[in-house]
Amino acid sequence: MTIKLVQKQFLKASREFEIDNDVINVRIKTLFKEEKITVILTSLNPDPVINGTLLEFHSRVQSGPTLSLLLNKPNPEKFNNFVNELKRQAREEFNSFAGLKSGSKLDRMAGNVYEEPPEFDTPVKKVSGKSVCVESIDISIQMLNQYLDVKDLGPLIFALEALKKDLKNESCFSQLVNAFADLGPLQGAVLTLSLIHI
Repeated sequence: MTIKLVQKQFLKASREFEIDNDVINVRIKTLFKEEKITVILTSLNPDPVINGTLLEFHSRVQSGPTLSLLLNKPNPEKFNNFVNELKRQAREEFNSFAGLKSGSKLDRMAGNVYEEPPEFDTPVKKVSGKSVCVESIDISIQMLNQYLDVKDLGPLIFALEALKKDLKNESCFSQLVNAFADLGPLQGAVLTLSLIHI
């Protein structure tokens, strides 16, 4: 499907822009000459820049404008419809070329850039439903004491010891989850050495 925009300037020139599949064909006619240009949409930056009375689309590769459209010509509605379609198709062509999916996570989040994440009354905690045996807790404590610095793991070791004494106590398990959450970058090392996975 081709989409066309014709812009005329009195006694100067006429410009025709036609989106045709993966290219945009440009034809500029003046009193004395006619110039034709074809621009591949993948090379076009889909975010235009206003420069005086022009709306300029720059290249992704070279500096300077690749396309220049007269603002709001022939009328704002036709102009905006054409520009929006050009931006959409340029973005889709580039995503296709780069191997990105249209409607990818980045595109979906683009409209949510300035919104704050939702606030919850209580933090959500995921607790494993697997049963834990005393032997696996003992082995985990030994491995953690042997290979990691114990002073960084004090609350975690304490929580493991408490859980070992009462395996069915949910508060002991919650204490373990909280101690693990507070480890920050050490979480990966703890999971690697531990037989208990939170």
